[in-house]
Amino acid sequence: MLLKTLRFALAVCCCCLLASAEEAAAPVSPPILPDTGPGWRELTQDDFVNVNCDPDTWKWEDGVVYCTGSPVGVIRTPYKVTNLELSLEWRHMKSAGNSGVFLWVTEDSVADLGRNKLPHGIEVQILDHGYKEEYEKGGRKADWFTTNGDVFPVGVSDMKPFPPVAPDGKRSFPSKELSKGVGEWNHYYVRAINGEVRLWVNGEEVSGGTGCTPATGYLALESEGSPIEFKNLRIRQLP
Repeated sequence: MLLKTLRFALAVCCCCLLASAEEAAAPVSPPILPDTGPGWRELTQDDFVNVNCDPDTWKWEDGVVYCTGSPVGVIRTPYKVTNLELSLEWRHMKSAGNSGVFLWVTEDSVADLGRNKLPHGIEVQILDHGYKEEYEKGGRKADWFTTNGDVFPVGVSDMKPFPPVAPDGKRSFPSKELSKGVGEWNHYYVRAINGEVRLWVNGEEVSGGTGCTPATGYLALESEGSPIEFKNLRIRQLP
């Protein structure tokens, strides 16, 4: 009887240890808004300068950033960033909307950026689900992009994408489909450290890449043909 009791106790102990090990090994995602700790600060209108948009393309009012989407272009920080965490909420106001956040934008690409042009850098794409539907209406196959948080290099910038990867081998596709539709607020948490970018969409990590070059530059918000709104833009710059 004593031997059976000892065996039972040992089995329970092993199960508990195994469960604890599995919990410790499980990836930990940050909360939806991991932006209230030390070092976090709000990004305001003073943190951005116009590059190639019209004066009325962007408007900051009552904590919300309104973008008309016209013309195609960007606003950028007047300072460069290297290692950072970024938290923001966004929502498209029209089906098939397109926008994005650029990391590590190169100085040369914005020095004299023409109208309806985009800079070089690492883009964290913000694409409405309706974009795929519109794209495929002409008989084209939408197999080179998704609408749930692609991350990819633009121009002279380079990146080794995390899988799953687009057919061209350049774009990191999200591992889960978590983006909400037009008119609904979505949350992005971006961690960009030592040339590695990771994106969380609505609380779960989905895409990114490593070996990014260059791994320092401006932070930019993109206007690309459709109205979009942002709020709760916050940044924590790291050593």
